[in-house]
Amino acid sequence: MSTQINIQNNIAAIQARIEAACQLYQRQSPPILMAVTKTRNAAEISEAIAAGLTHLGENYLQEALDKQRQLTSPELQWHFIGPIQTNKTRAIASHFDWVHSVDRAKIITRLNDQRPAELPPLNVCLQINLNDESSKAGIPATDVIELAALALKQPRLILRGLMAIPVQTSNAQEQRQNFAALENILTDLKNAFPQASLDTLSMGMSGDMESAIAEGATIVRIGSDIFGPRPTAKP
Repeated sequence: MSTQINIQNNIAAIQARIEAACQLYQRQSPPILMAVTKTRNAAEISEAIAAGLTHLGENYLQEALDKQRQLTSPELQWHFIGPIQTNKTRAIASHFDWVHSVDRAKIITRLNDQRPAELPPLNVCLQINLNDESSKAGIPATDVIELAALALKQPRLILRGLMAIPVQTSNAQEQRQNFAALENILTDLKNAFPQASLDTLSMGMSGDMESAIAEGATIVRIGSDIFGPRPTAKP
């Protein structure tokens, strides 16, 4: 069986899982299926695009820029989902449609100031560190209102919502508790800023996608279940 058929079959299986979860949890609108394409080559990504995927998530800037030069369809939406270094903000602001991993005031102001005027405002999500893990980026929930207020003042940014990578667990109840906590934080943000376009919960990956859908995910980030085991990543 060819790689292309494998990828297409994998995407069809994920879409079936999404549909089943939406029915089970009475979700009216399915989440966006984002393909996490870090370490994947342009040929593999092209096969996912041919299967209908248009949202692509990248963690590493230079790797992403190389792929963007090869994959030029105007329908593609490029999402930056990795940690952001301050010396990379200009390129991120210039070459992406979404940034999910915003967690510092300096990053917010730099992305805004460096977003090219000819491009639409950059969609951003604040990354929340739900479980206070020292190994992960993100802000604590107590800092969300202050950082959101700053983001909402930026004319070249649109604050869309929140992103999180909870502690890994195979326990569905614990998964749902983590995702419900993120949904509750978004509800608090909506109450604090009722005029804002806060409509995004970027949460859920291959192993916990159904739990994320149950708790309101609007974007799920799937890599290995689309492309298979990941090659060794290079920072």
